[in-house]
Amino acid sequence: MKEFEAMNLRQEVLSALKRINFETPTEVQEAVIPLILSGKDLMVRAKTGTGKTGAFLIPIISMVNKDERNSAMIIVPTRELALQVSEVAMQLSKESGLGVVTVYGGASINYQINRLRRGTNIIIGTPGRIIDLIKQRELKTEGIKFLVLDEADIMFDMGFIEDVGYIISLLPQRRQTMLFSATLPVSLLSIVKKHMHEPERLTIGKEEEVTVSTISHFYTLADGKEKFSALLAYIDQYKPQKAIIFSQTQRGADLVYDVLMNRGFQVTLLHGGLTQAKREHSLSNFREGMQFMIATNVASRGLDITGISDIINFDVSEEVSVYVHRVGRSARMGAEGRAFSIFHHRDRYLIGEIENFAHIKMQPIELDLAPYRDVETYIKSSYSQSLRFGDREGYRGHPRRPMHGGGSMHGRSHGFRGGRENSAQGGRFKRRGRFHSRQHF
Repeated sequence: MKEFEAMNLRQEVLSALKRINFETPTEVQEAVIPLILSGKDLMVRAKTGTGKTGAFLIPIISMVNKDERNSAMIIVPTRELALQVSEVAMQLSKESGLGVVTVYGGASINYQINRLRRGTNIIIGTPGRIIDLIKQRELKTEGIKFLVLDEADIMFDMGFIEDVGYIISLLPQRRQTMLFSATLPVSLLSIVKKHMHEPERLTIGKEEEVTVSTISHFYTLADGKEKFSALLAYIDQYKPQKAIIFSQTQRGADLVYDVLMNRGFQVTLLHGGLTQAKREHSLSNFREGMQFMIATNVASRGLDITGISDIINFDVSEEVSVYVHRVGRSARMGAEGRAFSIFHHRDRYLIGEIENFAHIKMQPIELDLAPYRDVETYIKSSYSQSLRFGDREGYRGHPRRPMHGGGSMHGRSHGFRGGRENSAQGGRFKRRGRFHSRQHF
């Protein structure tokens, strides 16, 4: 294996790598870094948790000069990923003295403008805010030498194609373009190739692998309020050290949060109904040692938090690709992890669909629910009280089913492919339950 010292990186970058204990390159870093240093355009398919962020940041920081403003632009689909990539960039560029500015919606644009005016070398941001700053003539693009599209398949799914295409149209023709993605569907490849110069395509890991092999997959069947008993039984029986628990709706996440809080667990909450400041605070608490984070699909892609032992799908999405995105938060960088899913009996057909899509085998587990039946009474009381105060959503656990009383939740889902929380950065919202994307990438 080629070490970082043998990759012709700047000494400042090597010192930064040593300081943050990046000792040996991962497989994707070993393959990608020399190609980026040689000036190649790249399309890289690699599973989540393999070190993709370092694969493009390390060579870019090694090539960017401090006196060249706005040399590199890294476009990501979500604000959480923007903050995460920026954190790594600032750690790697500390010895080099480079400026890194993060731009995303939901935060003060005036603060971001002031940062840009002071001068920066690397811009990391979401498409909508990047466009806002360009149109206000605060973000200059004529000096961009390096462009990275990170999590490109998610930008495609979230309807950012037109926005990203507009940004690219404003960049210099002579630039190096790099695309990183967990999947490279043909529809995406056909669009992006026209914006790249003889790109080299790399697939890291086996083509048929969708999730890393170090994740073990388990499931149980439970309906309605019984799911809360199943969750508590799993926690007691398997004792996860650090876990993300996924719910399909914000209301469902709130209820799971309340249940675990009342049981005395260390727990934090992350969904699109929280302010950006609260979301960042929740992520910080989880990184610093909280045992559980209850989240909607806002946390299913891009977050790189070490030490996650378990991914718990309290609600299983009908879109099987969401399963892969969620479980990718565990087993990062070669570690082992567990994925546990609670399926409603009516949705048990999804087990086979997930197995076929992800090329995995899910093992059923038996849980003793009897000691935890009291939580079902608590949930019933909580639900009744929420209705008394005018919350007609209540807990349903499935965004497409009619809510209590015969109403419809259509258009209020907060799942991965819908909901404002995943589209807040200038993407296209859903029309009649489908994403509207004109694909002018």
